[in-house]
Parts: sequence; C-alpha cells; structure tokens
Amino acid sequence: GTNLRVGVVQFDAAGTPRISQFSRHKMPGASAPIPADAFFNTLADLLMPVIGSAEAIGFCFSYRAEITPEGDGRLLRWSKQIQAPEVEGRMVGAEVAQRLAARGHRRRITVLNDTVAALLAGKSAGMARRYSTYAGYILGTGTNTAYVVPHGAIGKLKGLDPRGQMIVNIESGGFGLAPRSRFDEQFDATTLDPGAYAFEKMISGGYLGGLGLTALKAAAREGLLSAAAGAALLGWRSLENKDLDDFCDNPFLPAGPFAALPLTEDDRRAIQALGGALYRRAAWLAAVNLAAVILAGGGGRDPLYPVCVNVDGSTFYRTRSVAFRSRLEAHLRAILEPRGIAYELVGVDDAPVIGAAVAGLTR
Repeated sequence: GTNLRVGVVQFDAAGTPRISQFSRHKMPGASAPIPADAFFNTLADLLMPVIGSAEAIGFCFSYRAEITPEGDGRLLRWSKQIQAPEVEGRMVGAEVAQRLAARGHRRRITVLNDTVAALLAGKSAGMARRYSTYAGYILGTGTNTAYVVPHGAIGKLKGLDPRGQMIVNIESGGFGLAPRSRFDEQFDATTLDPGAYAFEKMISGGYLGGLGLTALKAAAREGLLSAAAGAALLGWRSLENKDLDDFCDNPFLPAGPFAALPLTEDDRRAIQALGGALYRRAAWLAAVNLAAVILAGGGGRDPLYPVCVNVDGSTFYRTRSVAFRSRLEAHLRAILEPRGIAYELVGVDDAPVIGAAVAGLTR
C-alpha cells in the first residue's frame, strides 16, 4: 500500500508465525514522483538487509494487477495517489528479481494482492477452527475485498479444473455504482485519477480527509460557518483523515489544524455534523461491501462452519468518531443475521506480511 513492510517470517509445526528483522518504510512514489528504474531499485535496496534469510519472497502488492499462473503480477493501474506511472504495465516480481540477481541474489518472488494476503493470513491464524470459507477485507488508506470462488463460477479463465477453487481479488474499491453526492464528484475531480476507484474515495482513509475538506469548504461558502472560521478554512489546501476524525471525536482538542481556527460552538457543531455524516456513510457502505462478499462466497449456512473474514486496515481499527467500528459491525449483523449467515471477523497482526509469507512458501 502506501506503507511498505519488510520482514522474515518463520512458521512452527503448529503454523504459528514468527516475524523477525521487521522494518517499515514509505512506498516509493507515495510522496513524490519516481521513475520505474528507481522504483524497482528502491524495493531491491530494502530487501538487502534480509536477503540472506530466505530463498522465497512473497510480495504483498495492494494495487490492481494481472496475476499470472507463475505467481507474478503485471501492474494495471496505480491507486492511492502513487506517482510512478512508468511502472504501469510491468511485471513487478520479475523486475525486482532481475535487480536482485544483478546483485548476486537469485530469488523466487510471488506477487499477491494485500487483500488476498489478508485472506491467507486469516486461514493461517484460524487453523484450529473449522470454517466453511474465507474472505479478506481491507479498509485502510484504500479498500478492497477478496474471497474464494469455485472454478466453475469463473467464466473469464478457460481450462480451469472445475473441481478447484481460486482466491479472487475483487478490486471492490473500483465499484462505480454507489450513489455519490456533489461533494464526491467535486473531490474526485481533484485527485490524480478522476473517475477511478470511486467507491474507495467514499470510504477509505486516504480520501476521507480530502472529501471532508470539500464538504467543509462548501459549508463555508454557503454561510454555515462563522465568517472568521469560514474564511480561514477556505485557505486550507489539504486535510488529513486523522485530523478530521480526531476533531469529530473531540471538537475541543487543543492540538491539530482545527485548534488554530477561530471556532464558535456552532462552528464546532457544524463541522462535527458534516464530518460525522461522512463517517456514518462510510460505515454503512463498508458493511454493504463486506456483506455482499460474504454472501457471494456461499458459506456460513451452518453455524458450525462460519465464514472467516480477516479484516485489516487502519480506517477499520482506528477511526474513533461515530463509534465507527461498532457501527459498521451493527450494519453487518442487520444484513446477515436475518439471512441466517454465520461469520466471524478476525484480526491478524501484520496480516500482509504473514499472508505474503504463506504465498511465498506454498508456490
């Protein structure tokens, strides 16, 4: 994603993972434009401290890619405002492997989507529990879902064994039929990829701050804020999701960008109401997305064997306002319980790392 994690994963006989030599970095291209060669060389550089610890590398890559039977991935399109256009169309695993080989290290690299990695991590962590099927859900900087599909239901790929199954990365952040407001459309026009990933821009942390600022500036222009606060807010060029969420959770915080505004109590109420509406909508839309994937997977009909959904992402776990997580879970129960679907939401620490390791070791 926008965060890049590197580590070595070992599994014991019971399947319990142990992560060592762990480090966190920013994704190349997240902060400034970067050419393709520098992008892949940066990835190779970050692998060098751990390259001697494993022969297999799992690369969790949370962008739209065409995954090949060999386990590589051709990047189709960036999201999350990554600025590395030359990388689009290239085989990510092969490019990194080529640069490692040039440094004297030949390694097998398996590329998989982060939501697929979340699903695999959930399966790994749930070895002691019996589930009917599995799904992975990401709600962080971006959003996506993955689930297990019988080969017979996949019409795009020919020659599949009809008895088999496949994990499918849905790219649900690209869903384009959710009803959008004029604020969604105005904000979308300011992003690096207007018209793409419309659903992601409505619910995920990489965009909620900018979307909120769009709505707040409209409120200022329409006189819903005091003249002094509105004029100051109209001068803002950006707003981070965390800052909006923190204010909506506590409108009297002494720190953060809102603390510098000359806010009246009515201003605080208006900003909290507008921001809260965005988070309440995001919780509802996220629940609908997740319920649709659980239903599509066909599992959970027997409460002995629920659907295991591994949920990962900072927006799901760290959004404080509007009781976001409990609100999302309540919406999910309201959709699935009347349909008799049993499911369990689980959280696996460092799921992308563990899922990538599972993929790297099982190819």
